[in-house]
Amino acid sequence: MKTSKAQQELTRTQIVRAAVALMVEQGYDAVTMKDIARAAGIGDATIYKYFATKERLLLGYFDWVAAEAVRASRHAPGFADYPLQARLQRLTDALLECLVPDRAFVDLARRILVKSPLLMLGDQLQAKMVLKEAVQQDLQHAVATWEIEPSDFLGLLSGLYVDYCFGVVVYWLNDTSEDAADTVRFVDQTLGIMVAALKSGLPDKLVQLALFVLRSQLARVMSSGAMAGVMSMVAPVRSPDAQRARAANAQQPAAPRARKRVKPASRGDSRG
Repeated sequence: MKTSKAQQELTRTQIVRAAVALMVEQGYDAVTMKDIARAAGIGDATIYKYFATKERLLLGYFDWVAAEAVRASRHAPGFADYPLQARLQRLTDALLECLVPDRAFVDLARRILVKSPLLMLGDQLQAKMVLKEAVQQDLQHAVATWEIEPSDFLGLLSGLYVDYCFGVVVYWLNDTSEDAADTVRFVDQTLGIMVAALKSGLPDKLVQLALFVLRSQLARVMSSGAMAGVMSMVAPVRSPDAQRARAANAQQPAAPRARKRVKPASRGDSRG
């Protein structure tokens, strides 16, 4: 009998919650996958259909947290009318709210994952993908409501915000103030700065500057004698189809320059 997606998600959550409880109580090394499976009420082999290793199970916890945080933030009353800073604030708060009950486990997981840095690399991690998609939607909403200018780098900017979230978690783990007051203050201040920078267009300008510098350096390398020699060796390898395609592209007229958006006047505006 095929298991429904809802049942699979329920089983995955049961596994994660069982792992959290056991690892906090007994320690990471003392707990086996079989122990976790039995605590979750599933077969010893079934757990491997969801998580291949204990390290992957740690990442599964953060996948669960990311999904819960996005869901909670989106269900906040009046969320559809939230401006950008309020949207990012709600998502960051929801993330921390999910982590607070499991602080001991989060600290344990961080120390284990630091020893396996390859597991944390790449945008393919589910938690990163879920958060990045949510933030990109928030940035697109901000563009649509004229809070920020359109950008070719919304994906990059949303990825940077996800990295910022991981930084907030580390800050929170080291926060000894009462009720994590320092973390609350840190998030308020840094989000305000981030949104102000987005509204000013500064991130776009910095990315464009970086690309300009990169192109300039590449042009210098391409113009050097050594690079010219390499390119002359590569050129004969190009297929006739590729050469014809390049020639056809060269004959295409240049695309018109993008025009700056002009915000439409409100109905209440009067003309003299």
